[in-house]
Amino acid sequence: MSVYAVTYVYVTDPDRLAEVRPEHREFLRGLHESGTLRVSGPLPATPDGEPGGALLVVEAEDATGALELLAADPMRREGLVAHRAAREFVPVIGGFAA
Repeated sequence: MSVYAVTYVYVTDPDRLAEVRPEHREFLRGLHESGTLRVSGPLPATPDGEPGGALLVVEAEDATGALELLAADPMRREGLVAHRAAREFVPVIGGFAA
């Protein structure tokens, strides 16, 4: 297994994002408890207009597997993820380092 950094860019719909967030977090808690999600958290919108999103660090066989792991995320299911991408992450210092 390798480690992948997955980024989400959310649509601009604060009410819907807030409505779905509890189910989204419950989904992610399940992945964390199973050991496939190492950490996740929001990437807030920036003052210059970049939309908010999220960073999720997961273990998977490849980038496709990392995205498949998150395919059932309620944020994605509800059409609130405008873009997502996975890229291998190789931690060398800190809590994720091997």
